Amino acid sequence: MMSIRLLLPTAFLLSAFYSYADRPPKNDKTLHVYISQYENVLGTSMDLKITAYNEAEAVRAEEATKQEITRLSDILSAYDARSEFSQWFKTQAQAVKVSKEFFEVMQLFDEWRLRTGGALDASAEVVTRLWKQAASRQVLPSQKELDAAVAQVKQAHWLLDPKAQTATHLDQAPLMLNSFVKSYIIRHAADKALQQDNVKAVVLNIGGDMVISGSMDERVQISDPKADAENDAPLDQLLVSNRAVATSGNYRRGELINGHWYSHIVDPRTGIPSEGVLSATVVAPCATDAGALATAFNVMTVPESRQLVSTLSGVEWMIITREGEKFTSPGWSKLEIPVKPKEADKNNSPNDFEMIINLEIGAQKVGFAKRPYIAVWVEDTTHFPVRTIGVWHGSDRYIAELKSWYLKYRSTYNNDMNFKSSITSATRSAGKYTLKWDGKDDEGNYVKPGKYIVKIEASREHGTYQLMRQEIICDETPKTINLSGNVEISSASLDYRKKANGN
Repeated sequence: MMSIRLLLPTAFLLSAFYSYADRPPKNDKTLHVYISQYENVLGTSMDLKITAYNEAEAVRAEEATKQEITRLSDILSAYDARSEFSQWFKTQAQAVKVSKEFFEVMQLFDEWRLRTGGALDASAEVVTRLWKQAASRQVLPSQKELDAAVAQVKQAHWLLDPKAQTATHLDQAPLMLNSFVKSYIIRHAADKALQQDNVKAVVLNIGGDMVISGSMDERVQISDPKADAENDAPLDQLLVSNRAVATSGNYRRGELINGHWYSHIVDPRTGIPSEGVLSATVVAPCATDAGALATAFNVMTVPESRQLVSTLSGVEWMIITREGEKFTSPGWSKLEIPVKPKEADKNNSPNDFEMIINLEIGAQKVGFAKRPYIAVWVEDTTHFPVRTIGVWHGSDRYIAELKSWYLKYRSTYNNDMNFKSSITSATRSAGKYTLKWDGKDDEGNYVKPGKYIVKIEASREHGTYQLMRQEIICDETPKTINLSGNVEISSASLDYRKKANGN
């Protein structure tokens, strides 16, 4: 379930209630928003915004956030062999005294398994592994294999004793606590940040699921599940305060078998990957409700989803089906901010080509690794800026360290709040990003055929600085160029190709 946000360079003005953080005077009583971005947190990316009076307060809140994420991951991770969950999984038919958080999460799984009629189940991993094996063989699972997997899912996998706070592991079915544990961790980590002195608001976004707490209205852009690049126009955008947001969808991860794409989200009741729903976004007061519902909506039918959410209060949702139908809750429109409509072509000779820019950020495998500031843009041969493709950054205090890009785009950045929006989407792999240039300039005009320069700039706060520069001739000839990596961008490529949809 968002990548950490990509800051979109579309023209949209919005008055800010808080100033974005330069270094304030020591006695300053103005609230500032401090931004930090990380890669490889819970297997994806993390974006943290903290509203405080000064940097020292924000740093304390940031450290509290990271400590809580680490603490809960050490309890609940199914990927870490040392975690409490992994150690408990090794036991059999033994009542084990477990932590409060472990017990609470297992209780939540029991509750959601009942609420969804089995559509949400920690043992869905049984079915997931079956489809992974099928992909490796390039042969669909047999009905006998599917029936056996579903039968295993329907067994009881644990027994909880609330009085003794023990959990007894009953079988060896693989279990994965993915459905809403990320949202659970985000909620607790955001609470820790907000408890710090003089912290007034927190927005914590891990892999597209987020919690917005305190005195802040956050603009949240919802990724279009049919788009294939980070900087494609959002499907919708919301203004959210004191709520959790979660998105789940089958458009980023799955298995390809004999040329057909199968979602990583499976229906544990049937053993079949989800196909009817492309994406579901949920806004709820409770983070685990948002995460659980977003996943369940991908498995259930729309009528089943409506019935399920009718038992909860304060929940708004949007479901996009594979056929492109959009279903929303009655109160959804009250959260919406109008999306800027797609501009009509401003000339009569649209370019049938586009450029796909793939890049991978080098990141350490363990711990919290801050993402460098990154800007991707296009210039002509005179070095005149043509188009900003995308920008990632933390606090404004260091944005000027993207010195080449910022020199040319400073005025645009300072007046465009979309640079500071959060994005909710299905979870991505850490560090891997895809951007698209549609052949237009910053004003929406198609550029003329000819030679252009793609620049990828990366800078760390008081650290390394890298600038990649690649000339490319944009004409009627498709081409792919692989760029040499560096200490910050481990790999990058330019794929100049004919547009798939011809527009």
